[in-house]
Amino acid sequence: MSNGPKRGDSNDVISQAEVVATAKGKITAFLSLAVFSAILGSLQFGYNTGVINAPEKKIKEFMNESHIMRWEAPMSENALVSLYSLLVAIFAVGGMIGGLIAGWWAGTFGRKFGMLINNAFGFGAAALMFFSREARSYEMIICGRFLIGFNCGLYTGLTPLYLSEIGTADIRGALGTLHQLGVTVGILLSQILGFPEIFGNGRFWHVLLGLCVVPCAIQMLTMPFCPESPRYLLIKKDREQDAHTALVKLRGTTGVSADIDEMKQEHRAQQSEAKIGILSLLKKKSLRMPLLISIVMHLSQQLSGINAIFYYSFSLFTSAGISESIAAHATSGIGAIMVVMTMITIPLMDRIGRRSLHLTGLAGMFIFSILITLSLCFTDQVAWFKIGNVVVSLIYVIFFAMGPGSIPWLIVAELFSQGPRPAAMGISVLINWISNFAVGYAFPSMQKGLGNYSFLPFTVCLLLFWIFIYKYLPETKNKTFEEISFAWKSDNILSSIGSNSSKYIIPKDEMGMVSYSSIEKQ
Repeated sequence: MSNGPKRGDSNDVISQAEVVATAKGKITAFLSLAVFSAILGSLQFGYNTGVINAPEKKIKEFMNESHIMRWEAPMSENALVSLYSLLVAIFAVGGMIGGLIAGWWAGTFGRKFGMLINNAFGFGAAALMFFSREARSYEMIICGRFLIGFNCGLYTGLTPLYLSEIGTADIRGALGTLHQLGVTVGILLSQILGFPEIFGNGRFWHVLLGLCVVPCAIQMLTMPFCPESPRYLLIKKDREQDAHTALVKLRGTTGVSADIDEMKQEHRAQQSEAKIGILSLLKKKSLRMPLLISIVMHLSQQLSGINAIFYYSFSLFTSAGISESIAAHATSGIGAIMVVMTMITIPLMDRIGRRSLHLTGLAGMFIFSILITLSLCFTDQVAWFKIGNVVVSLIYVIFFAMGPGSIPWLIVAELFSQGPRPAAMGISVLINWISNFAVGYAFPSMQKGLGNYSFLPFTVCLLLFWIFIYKYLPETKNKTFEEISFAWKSDNILSSIGSNSSKYIIPKDEMGMVSYSSIEKQ
């Protein structure tokens, strides 16, 4: 790779005006196409998270009927509950594996081609689930759920990584939030299509499961026209000219020298350190705190109890005495609220900041998880508490969408430089999926054992997460990757990138870039 323009050559020095111009994000046609194509993976994740909710009763009937055909005897109630819990939770097992190798996958195949290859698993999963009804095989559904989980696990690593690397610092938060927007749109689509009058019935539930083929097909048609991540091309593959071409397409201008210079500096910083894999990341003392924060952020998302709502809201509402028709449509309200609130938070992410939104979301979820418990406890005594249960559940979802729904996916990519970023993403996504599996598999038993108090464990978790994040999570809005990375190397992390960032000034050179000579002196 060429060393680029020397700072001493006046003709080649990037002007301050160019730095300012390229620092501001501009929405171009190629950037829009790249974002749209990438978030189809997010939509896939959301669709398969929510799709299993509405047809629960019909799928259980199918499983029981298949068992009777084979063994001439129905399943026991406990066996049916356990098998269906496995069917739901096996999605997360596939997600764990996909999430764990997402960093390696992104580094080996690239962000763009990594997503294209991943579609093969989506096509296979769709075929298994669609033809399961004709084959009278609930094992095919379980295998399909595992395969689509693997597909979505890769997406939860690839999509946020790609989005974080194609935007400038001032729009990176908004682009990161679009991952969650894709997830919420997918959840809403699965809930609407799962209405009994559409596909959530005994005749078409297999079609509902097989529709996961659609995002795969659309991404296969659009992603080939999108640029690869410029950071990946320059820093990982040492292809400066290709990175320059990709940046010109994404920015809509030839004045991308400031972006190239920033990536070169990050590349030089990475070359001065040993290559960081998962084991190295776990051993590196300076990265333990950002890794711990990343893990806790993902735990705060999954152990908040939100998946109990996504997976089992239909049975939760019906057990509270609400009719099946109202419960099915109330479930779609969850998806609609998620979409609206995520759209609202897109402009707020780079104004209010990640830390404030996440803390507000956790605080609101804590309060309304208590109200969910109270509404469940008094449903039998107060008739209108049946509707109250739906209302407090929907408000609970509002607070989730405000911050915890999107920020954990975004924050990991921001807290780490290019070297450890894929490994950190892999560990965090693995933790996310393990928690996803734990909630998906355990909640029916929790509901059976704790009854109306099944949300109390989540309430306790929310309080603990809020305390930790309030104390340790720094603010990263409008910071470059190098500014954030340097802050972890200093002893003044909370003052350098925290909410009071003015207390500590990260050294920069005359062009506004991080000054590595100053870092070395410190």
